Amino acid sequence: MPNKQIEKGFTLIELMIVIAIIGILAAVAVPQYGQYTKRAKFADVVTQASNYKIPVTECIQDLNDTAGCSNNSTFIGPILTTGEYLTSVTVVDGTITATGNNLVDNAVYRLIPSYQQLESSVDWAVDNTVTDSCTASGLC
Repeated sequence: MPNKQIEKGFTLIELMIVIAIIGILAAVAVPQYGQYTKRAKFADVVTQASNYKIPVTECIQDLNDTAGCSNNSTFIGPILTTGEYLTSVTVVDGTITATGNNLVDNAVYRLIPSYQQLESSVDWAVDNTVTDSCTASGLC
């Protein structure tokens, strides 16, 4: 009987199939990863805007109205923009608007207060209707 040697290894077609599968997975994963990192960066903008919720809430409760709760008022003071991905934060009549820079697609995060005078409480809602809203771009 002749001695048969068993060859070990992969054929060229098997290797090409594996490379094609890896390419398809990479084509799907890379854009998702980019969006994920952008959302993580935008969290800095959300945090900076949220820092003004307490002063605005105190202002609204003290004045029993949102009018007058703006930048440089007694309760809010000057607005500081210290975030790495933040362009600006403004407070106008209780509404807090934070705008991200180009690294987060210049997305806008706007918080609108809703004051319940009987309970003396303020609820916050994110405004989805603003141009370049972060909800439209999937960042918040």
